[in-house]
Amino acid sequence: MGSAYFYLEFLIAWVTRLTQRGFRNPAIFALEYTLVPDDVWPKQFTETGAGYQLLMDYMGDSSRICVSGDSAGATLILSRLLHHGDHDEEAVIYEAKKPALAVLISPWTHLISKLNRNTPSDYLDATALELYGGQYLGNESANNVIISPGLSDGSWKLAMPSRGYCIVYGAEEVFGPAIEETTHKMKADGARVKAKREAGGIHAWPVVNLFLGSSPEERLKGLNQITDMVVDRMKAVQFVETPRKTREEASSEAYPSPKTPTPSKWSPMSYFGS
Repeated sequence: MGSAYFYLEFLIAWVTRLTQRGFRNPAIFALEYTLVPDDVWPKQFTETGAGYQLLMDYMGDSSRICVSGDSAGATLILSRLLHHGDHDEEAVIYEAKKPALAVLISPWTHLISKLNRNTPSDYLDATALELYGGQYLGNESANNVIISPGLSDGSWKLAMPSRGYCIVYGAEEVFGPAIEETTHKMKADGARVKAKREAGGIHAWPVVNLFLGSSPEERLKGLNQITDMVVDRMKAVQFVETPRKTREEASSEAYPSPKTPTPSKWSPMSYFGS
């Protein structure tokens, strides 16, 4: 959908719902990653990893982190999880860095696939998506399971966040069959997955409903579903009491944290490599 600013109302509403459900101080970090055709793989993949590393440096505890995204953003989350869980680090190291939960809205699981098919209801077009997918690939193969996560038959349990995967998608969306195949592979590999298929739903329907729903109930239906998932999976940590900080303390610790270099030495490029 473009810039993170597009999602601002959705994200503010989500923070409100989480607060209403008992989370004491929920916060959302929204990553503004580079879009095609401005750059191609692995630029977006690297930016996503840098964003998560920043959160890890600041939080110091991945058990309080829930990663989420819709469409291509959800694809990048799956790509990072598979990469760290299978290709990048020893399992014992990755366990300490895993997010608590992944909430995925209409993930683009198969970048180029016959499983992506047009429907009478969805606004996405399978032919256009194949073109965009090819642009995103750059010089890489469409059969790369890190780029096109739905092609992976294994590693889903190893890559799984500590509290599993939650997936929300529409029955009428272009990616429906591909998402269902990916969900099946996750479960077959022993991963903990909760998938919610919305009858009549189109691509990224929780976001679309917030803007186009005809009633307050319809507008919040998708948000309420994903909030329920977060509460259900992260309820063991949501009411943890933390010491209150003064405004000055909170400001001085906002970033960088004690785990990061001092401000005079810190550079954003430290998260992207040379």
